[in-house]
Amino acid sequence: MEITTIPLPELLTRLRDRALSSREIAEAFLARIDLENQSIQAVCLATPEEALAAADESDRRRKSGTSRSPFDGIPYLIKDILCTKGITTTCGSNYLRKFIPPYDATVVGKLKDAGMVMLGKTNLDEFAMGGSTETSIFGATRNPWDGSRTVGGSSGGSAASIAARLAPVSIGTDTGGSIRQPAAYCGVCGLKPTYGRVSRYGLVAFASSLDSIGAFARTAEDLAGITSLISGHDPLDSTSINEPVRPISLDRNGPIRVGIVREYLEHDGLDDEVRSSLLEAIDVLRKAGAKIVELQLPHSHYGVPTYYIIAPSEASSNLSRYDGAHYGHRSSEVKKKGTDPNVSPLVEMYCRSRSEGFGTEVKRRIMLGTYALSSGYYDAYYLKALKVRRLIRRDYDEAFAQVDVLLGPTAPGPAFRLGEKLNDPVQMYLEDWYTVGANLAGIPAVSIPCGKTKSGLPIGMQFQAAPLAEEKLLQVAHWFQTLIDYQPEFPIDSKPNQNS
Repeated sequence: MEITTIPLPELLTRLRDRALSSREIAEAFLARIDLENQSIQAVCLATPEEALAAADESDRRRKSGTSRSPFDGIPYLIKDILCTKGITTTCGSNYLRKFIPPYDATVVGKLKDAGMVMLGKTNLDEFAMGGSTETSIFGATRNPWDGSRTVGGSSGGSAASIAARLAPVSIGTDTGGSIRQPAAYCGVCGLKPTYGRVSRYGLVAFASSLDSIGAFARTAEDLAGITSLISGHDPLDSTSINEPVRPISLDRNGPIRVGIVREYLEHDGLDDEVRSSLLEAIDVLRKAGAKIVELQLPHSHYGVPTYYIIAPSEASSNLSRYDGAHYGHRSSEVKKKGTDPNVSPLVEMYCRSRSEGFGTEVKRRIMLGTYALSSGYYDAYYLKALKVRRLIRRDYDEAFAQVDVLLGPTAPGPAFRLGEKLNDPVQMYLEDWYTVGANLAGIPAVSIPCGKTKSGLPIGMQFQAAPLAEEKLLQVAHWFQTLIDYQPEFPIDSKPNQNS
């Protein structure tokens, strides 16, 4: 069996039994990156020298009986929005094209402490603002199932890397669906944890009250192990939840109550094939003994407009630090005396640096957010959005008093074609219809595959659970995968068809 096709639990066993070395595993995945990445552009920076050095260290530890964790020696890829000491962190933006952080993000430190081996950084929409990776300075990542289609965003490179077998595990971020939507489009599993469950220290902020860090993998079982590893309180993150973390058990206790949200299945924008796959999944769970409860989230249709007030407002504030004065891009056009006699050289430097450094979508969101926060509009937009956010959270609280998990679509349809929505921001934003609620409410949510379209494109199904209920969430996801005897599928090994 080719190493990159071996399931993660078996890789762990072979490492433990020393039937495989960490170096052999790292070399196999690095070779896979060399072979496939040029055609899909999932990895924006490979780090082979660092990876092989870390793999050799892991092998020495295992030989001496001092392995750091069961995951010691397992490779991973990480989204290029998380700081990596001594390795560029670009956020897919011209503004940070040459930025080299002096420290690791907490999640990177946890993976290193566990002995895992970083293979490189994955592509993303600029500053995580987008749903297709098309706003990245590195160009769009192409879907391994069909190269003419998107992988979703913003964590598109992380999702595609799992589908294309470039790594067994990858890390992404989710602000409004940026883990779950790409997972659905690429036919892999992706988890957005409870807000604050995983430290955000070292994550380049987009929208601070919405950002979450989570994992991509092939199965719910794989997600359970990695999520346990990266979770935990961090004093360096003021929003980090101070709750004990224990290994996630996938053993279920008692019956499962599954909520079906009427608004989800009746939404006009839901693709018929996606709806059909969901109904089949519901039937599987019902026949297996799950109690199916139909309920409502009355304010769910306000999710997208609420999100697209709050997220750009926070982005406007967070991105104000990029002014060309401290780090990142600085315009070379501004001379000492300036080029405009009516504008000070300092102001001109700010304006030119930001204009040159940021792409169209980032500029759009900065302007939206600045407008919503401006005098005379704060109460009408931002404050009102915060009030609606509270109503959305209350809907979820009432739902989880009745059920263990909510089941619904991850995205309205399968992966759309590259370029199809790039010039229509509203249509792009509506792809988040099913995912933004979990971010607004701060709850955990996972996307797992639940079938394919007639044309062979993956379809994703989303489970959502109450705050800090990652264990219950993954128990149900794992149970469903057991019921259908789920086996991860991979695209045919060839360059994606870019004209289909």
